[in-house]
Amino acid sequence: MPQVSPKSQEMAVVNIIGAGLAGSEAALQLAENGIKVRLYEMRPQKPTAAHESGNCAELVCSNSLGSKLADRAGGVLQAELRSLGCKLLPFAEQCAVPAGGALAVDRQQFSEVVTAAIEAEPLIELCREEVRTIPRDGFTIVASGPLTSDALADDIQRLSGNDNLSFFDAIAPVVVAESLNTEVIFAAARYANGNADYLNIPLDKEQYYAFVDELLAAEKHTLKDFEANDPKAKQFFERCLPVEIIAARGRDSLRFGPMRPVGLDDPRTGHWAYGIIQLRKENLQGSLYNLVGFQTNLTYGEQERVLRTLPGMENVEFARLGSMHRNTFLNSPQMLDATMQFRKQPGLFFAGQICGMEGYLGNIGSGLIAALNMARLIAGQELVCPPRETLLGSLCHHVSESPATSFQPMKAEFGLLTPLIPPVKKKLRKRAYADRSYAKMQEFRHNMSESNTTTPI
Repeated sequence: MPQVSPKSQEMAVVNIIGAGLAGSEAALQLAENGIKVRLYEMRPQKPTAAHESGNCAELVCSNSLGSKLADRAGGVLQAELRSLGCKLLPFAEQCAVPAGGALAVDRQQFSEVVTAAIEAEPLIELCREEVRTIPRDGFTIVASGPLTSDALADDIQRLSGNDNLSFFDAIAPVVVAESLNTEVIFAAARYANGNADYLNIPLDKEQYYAFVDELLAAEKHTLKDFEANDPKAKQFFERCLPVEIIAARGRDSLRFGPMRPVGLDDPRTGHWAYGIIQLRKENLQGSLYNLVGFQTNLTYGEQERVLRTLPGMENVEFARLGSMHRNTFLNSPQMLDATMQFRKQPGLFFAGQICGMEGYLGNIGSGLIAALNMARLIAGQELVCPPRETLLGSLCHHVSESPATSFQPMKAEFGLLTPLIPPVKKKLRKRAYADRSYAKMQEFRHNMSESNTTTPI
C-alpha cells in the first residue's frame, strides 16, 4: 500500500459500504496504512435472503475459495493476492478444512475470525446500520454485494443514470454427516490425487436417469412478484445454475457437469459409476457436508423428497436446504475504470460481486485494488491496475472494458489473459501463464516502489 502523508492520513476517513469479502479486505488494507475507516454493515439488523449471521465476510454459496494448485486459475490468483499482501487469505488458511487441492474453509469460523480482526482494529469503526444513499463527496468504497438493499440499489441507479442488471443465484443444501449411509457413500479423491477429502454418491445408469426424472418433475419455488415482473432478472448465472436447470438442458447434462464420475472408482465395483454426486466438508469437525454444485430452487419439501431417493441418502438430515435469490450487479463497463473508481465521481470506488467480479477470490482482489487506489488517491498519487497478464489485472479490465450491451459477471479464468508470445503447447500453457503472472506481478510491485510508493507486504 502507498504511504499516505501525515496530514492527509489524519484528515481522511473512508466510508466502506458492506462488510463482505471485498469490504472487509479493503477495510483491513486501509487501516494497515493508517487510514480511518467506517465500515457499514446492515446485517443483522436488516437481513438478506442468503446470509445466516451478521458476521463480516460470511460466505454464502460455497465454502471453497478455489484450487490451490500452482497451475490452476484459483492457485495463480491466490499467489497474486499473497504477493500484494492480501489480508483475508491468511484467515482462510487458518480456518481451512480438508478439500483435496482446493482451499475450503469452515464458514462460521472464518467469518468469526475476520469479524474479530475488524473489531480489534482501532482505525476501523464497524457501524451496524443500513446505508441508503451514497455520499456525493469524500471517500467511499461501495462493496454492498449482490444482495444490495433496494434503497441503496435505487440510489446507485440514480447516481449512474443506468439500470442495474440482475440475475438469479442459488445455494446448495447442507447435510448432517452422521445421517449419511457410508456403506454406499464412499470417500475418495478424483484419480486418487491427494487425500480422500470428498464423499461420493455413486449412481448406476438406472438410478441416474430416475434421479433426473425426479428433478425435472419436482415442484419449484415460484418467483416473487417483483422478480417475476423484472425482465432483467430472468437470467441465470451460468456458473451457478440450479441442478434442475442443468437437467432440463439434456438428460445427460449433469453427467458432464456436477455429476461427472470420471476418476472415481466405486469400491464395490472397481469401476466408475454412471454418475456421481460429491459432498465436501462444510466445517472443520466434518459434522456437516454440502452437496457440491447442487444449487437448487426446488421447494423445501421436494428437496427433501428427491434427495432422499439417492443411494445412501435415504435417512439424510438437512442442516440447510437450498434456495434461490435475486442478485444485482452493475453495468460496470459504463461506470468503472480498471482502478475500480467510478468514472463520474472521483473518490468513489466499487468492489466485490456488485461490479461483476465473480468468485470469492475475485471479490477479495477487487477490495484490495479499491483500497490500494483509495490510499493512492488520498496520497495524491496516480491510480494503478495490475497488468493484463495477471488474473487480477485481467478481471479489473473485464469489468471496465467489456461490451456494455452484453456484460456478464466473470471469475478468474486463464481465457481472460492476453495470449502467450510465443505460443506455448497446450500441455505446458497453464504453467506458462502462472510463471508469466508471477513475473508481471513482481514487476508491478517494483514499479510502484520506484514511484516512491510502498507496496503491501
